[in-house]
Amino acid sequence: MLNYLWGMMIIVGIAYGAIQGRMPEITNAILDSSKEAVTLCITMIGVMSVWVGLMEIAKNTGLIDSATKKIQPLVHFLFPNIPKGHPARQYITTNIIANILGLGWAATPAGLKAMDALAELEKERGTPEYLEHKKNRTASKEMCTFLVINISSLQLIPVNIIAYRSQYGSVNPADILIPAIIATSVSTITGIIFCKLMPRR
Repeated sequence: MLNYLWGMMIIVGIAYGAIQGRMPEITNAILDSSKEAVTLCITMIGVMSVWVGLMEIAKNTGLIDSATKKIQPLVHFLFPNIPKGHPARQYITTNIIANILGLGWAATPAGLKAMDALAELEKERGTPEYLEHKKNRTASKEMCTFLVINISSLQLIPVNIIAYRSQYGSVNPADILIPAIIATSVSTITGIIFCKLMPRR
């Protein structure tokens, strides 16, 4: 649907510009935007490489394992029905840590594996929720909770936004740090409250 929406907006914009006799401006805008997009991609590749590399170093030095153990009480609070030692806990923990560090691209693979592990957990349980999920393709309670937490995602270092601000000439790209922490903290707390209250209904 979004593809059709964006496509129509582009077509209408070009047609309107042609009617107004502004095709040279449209052509220049297309070329400038293309150049800007390539530059932004190169910038983001550099930022992504640095942070993913740091994540690998942290993983190899045991920092990730240490952080995983420390936030297990939080994971247990959020997902009390997931057995200890289940692979879903490890994937969820990795996803949460990556999101906190602002590494959305590093969080996505762990998030996908977490969803697969949660689906396997429902299959192992053979619960009515799994049968309902299999029949109507509905998500389990744990899946919904994980999705909400993943979307709200508390971020201590909003790497993407800092990189975008730097790319577009911000005097101090890191000024967004405190507002981002406040905003994501509020969204995460709200998401947790929502996930805890809804099953009771």
